[in-house]
Amino acid sequence: MKSISLLLAITFSIGMQAQSKYEQGMRKAFELWEAEKLDEASNLFERIATAEKDNWLPDYYVAQIQVLKSWDMKDEAVLKAQLDKAQEYVNMMKTKAGENVYALQMQAQLYTAWIAYDGMKYGMKYAGTVGQLYDKAVQMEPENPMLVLSKAEWDMGSASYFGTPIEPYCDDVRRAEKLFTTFTPETEFHPSYGAERVAEVLKKCNK
Repeated sequence: MKSISLLLAITFSIGMQAQSKYEQGMRKAFELWEAEKLDEASNLFERIATAEKDNWLPDYYVAQIQVLKSWDMKDEAVLKAQLDKAQEYVNMMKTKAGENVYALQMQAQLYTAWIAYDGMKYGMKYAGTVGQLYDKAVQMEPENPMLVLSKAEWDMGSASYFGTPIEPYCDDVRRAEKLFTTFTPETEFHPSYGAERVAEVLKKCNK
């Protein structure tokens, strides 16, 4: 009995040490990100992703950083390298998590970055898919404010591009605002951003 108890204690201790190392690494990566050291943060998330065989969160943040770096990028070769890397980590997310709303969201953001770079070239290729990805994500988690807001922003952008009213989507932004007041991420490392953006998006509705 003592040997079994000792084995359980050792196993628990090893598990706690591994969890602690993961948590420390994630917190450090977010600190680097907050300090605008995006490449360093991405590199650390990559190392964590390699160690975390079943955890999609570090993969998500690698992809997100690469997509964020791609906005306003003028050099297509650099853009392609960044978005190819983002796609690699979105694919890893899908492998680890399967049908995951955040993989759908990140795939949509990645395609949107291509469209933002060259709407004429990539709009017809990706625009329909982006809408479908957001539709599917919101259907899977209709009370997730990040997904509701992301879809509303995409719909508003599409409406503006085609010269149609954005007002029908303003209610979705307001619903996201309400959902953010009660939203609690699954863990401290799960995506939880967007609440501060609602006011900025609503300005477009009040013009």
